[in-house]
Amino acid sequence: MAALWTLSVLLSACLLWPVCLALTPPAELPQPHNLPPLLGFNSSDGSPSVDLPMALRVFSVDYHHVQAPFEIVLWIMLASLAKLGFHWSGRVPAVFPESCLLIMVGLLVGGVIYGVRHSAPPTLSADAFFLFLLPPIVLDAGYFLPGKLFFENLGTILWYAVLGTLWNVLGIGLSLYGVCLLAQSSLGDVSLLHCLLFGSLIAAVDPVAVLSVFQEMHVNEQLHILVFGESLLNDAVTVVLYKLFESFLRLPSVSGLDVLLGGCRVVVVGLGGLFVGLFFGLLAALTSRFTSRAQVIAPLFVFLYSYLSYLTSEMLHLSGIMAIVTCAVTMKQYVEANVSERSNTSIQYFLKMWSSVSETLIFIFLGVSTIQDVHMWSWPFVCSTLLLCLAWRATGVLLLTAVVNKLRRNTVTFRDQFIIAYGGLRGAICFSLVFLIDDFPKKRLFITTTIVVILFTVFVQGMTIKPLVELLDVKRKKRALPTVSEEIHSRLIDHLLAGIEDVVGYWGQHYWKDRFEQFNRKYLRRFLIREDHQAPSSILRVYQELERREQRRDEEAPPIEDPRSHSRPLLPEEMDSIRRILSRNLQNFNKKTPAYSRHTLHQDTTMDKTRKPLYRHHSLGERYKYNTITHWPQGEDGEFNGSHRVRAGLCRSHTVCAVGPRPVLQDSSAPAASAQRGPADPKSAATKEDQVFPQNQAPVGGEAPKKQLSFVLENEKQP
Repeated sequence: MAALWTLSVLLSACLLWPVCLALTPPAELPQPHNLPPLLGFNSSDGSPSVDLPMALRVFSVDYHHVQAPFEIVLWIMLASLAKLGFHWSGRVPAVFPESCLLIMVGLLVGGVIYGVRHSAPPTLSADAFFLFLLPPIVLDAGYFLPGKLFFENLGTILWYAVLGTLWNVLGIGLSLYGVCLLAQSSLGDVSLLHCLLFGSLIAAVDPVAVLSVFQEMHVNEQLHILVFGESLLNDAVTVVLYKLFESFLRLPSVSGLDVLLGGCRVVVVGLGGLFVGLFFGLLAALTSRFTSRAQVIAPLFVFLYSYLSYLTSEMLHLSGIMAIVTCAVTMKQYVEANVSERSNTSIQYFLKMWSSVSETLIFIFLGVSTIQDVHMWSWPFVCSTLLLCLAWRATGVLLLTAVVNKLRRNTVTFRDQFIIAYGGLRGAICFSLVFLIDDFPKKRLFITTTIVVILFTVFVQGMTIKPLVELLDVKRKKRALPTVSEEIHSRLIDHLLAGIEDVVGYWGQHYWKDRFEQFNRKYLRRFLIREDHQAPSSILRVYQELERREQRRDEEAPPIEDPRSHSRPLLPEEMDSIRRILSRNLQNFNKKTPAYSRHTLHQDTTMDKTRKPLYRHHSLGERYKYNTITHWPQGEDGEFNGSHRVRAGLCRSHTVCAVGPRPVLQDSSAPAASAQRGPADPKSAATKEDQVFPQNQAPVGGEAPKKQLSFVLENEKQP
């Protein structure tokens, strides 16, 4: 632990050293004496020459040549060491979220830089955030998005993300405008559009902060997907609304037609990003089909097409977040089926590493950028913004959930509603958007208020949400992965519900899901997946997916020491005993015949009578345990006692129902049927003694039975 802090201090010193070099005036820098003329030219007439330096330099420093990549590497190294030190800091991760500690490291580094330079430290620019740091985080979230849960709760997520965001933006903006009207002396120059613009950015729930907190709590799947999906799509809506209000501010006047066109623009931006992501996702899946001879570059197409979809959407002024999420969700199942297991592992680990580094840098730069000279304070505006953010989000969640619970089978409980409302953490999204506002007198007040809201939500809400989850006893997530049997039964229920919806004429989510699965299996998978990688059945695909998830969980989990590693070795006599037991059981198993068909119940007369059929051991009435090796206790004459014989006769697991030419107990009124059977088998006497009939079954006089059923005890020895 001390070594990690020492490395962090050394890296901070390395970060400060370039700053000191940059602050040195050019006149004070050491100037080389007797500078030679320009190489390759003569100083007199400018003709080419081969003049050489007068003296050879043994050592020189050219920091400006490597300044940009050198500082980037140092910042990434500092962020990674801070993250590593957090996870080795004992009980600190149980109390503080990771985002809080990273922001504190950023505050410390920013304070040191400010003390050395006596000026503001470097800030995280909006272009660097939106073009380089945000795409990896959104791509990782979209690629590992639980598809089934997401699409089952898609209506609720859109309900929260679209209507909930509009509720928060309009509520916060209009309420802040009312506060500005009440405080005319200090806030009189803030217009309604400025308040709506600030409301659009302050309502942005940051998925980076939400993921960093909720992944540590392991809440149930439904609550996690609702919070995560709402925060992910909330960003797309808030960015679109921010750009819309920014366009309104640049107009000389806003008319009703402009508002109508603005609403159409919101729809076009969202759907446009969706279709761009869908196009690049299918293109990535098609490209991965032809990577069998170059598996090394197969993972590269995942990152290139995803990033290209984001840049294309930003270029067309569409929603880049919607584009990259749609691209990741679209291409995942086809890419995983086309590439090898090693390529899949490379994709997963690189995405996790890339998003983790970006997330760490964002939180550290949030702390560094807080140390600024541009702050402006106003108690009414700052306190009102903080209270309004909490109040409008809580009321929005309660009202929207009250409506959506009438349409859901699994309702959102009040505890989950409280966590959804309390989990609206702000982060780098609103911090980057506030710096993009055009200059006006109260821009510094907006920046200060945004920083206060971010620090309050991350520190206060982020640190208290985990104790609240435990206090409210919120349902947690199952740690164990589902088995193949559970997955098969779950899909069986889905097919049954789809069939019921089809029969009653209701087009619900199971109906459309079944239709999409048919279209996917009939067209998309055949076109986008190689023929040699086509899974023969859905059960095999489920098994392969569970194997990949189990492998990822085993690789990410800490190593578990096998308690059997310290056990003593087996003795030779114990090994001989095990071999004898296995040989005897194998010999008994080989004596058994294959299972008979349910269409032909008659036993084959040519089959050896000494062999016993292989039975299923599912008892209906037997209360005693049955072992395939240990049989029922027998008397000296080899016969069962009476009570055991009756129970075995009525037990399905110890009997087999056979219809055959065996002589059965007949009524005297049917001599013809007995005569037609011919002479009795000499073994029929022993067999006849072993026949047990149910007590409630009696032969009917004068009627020849169409089928005669005989129950043969499984455990009896054949003569």
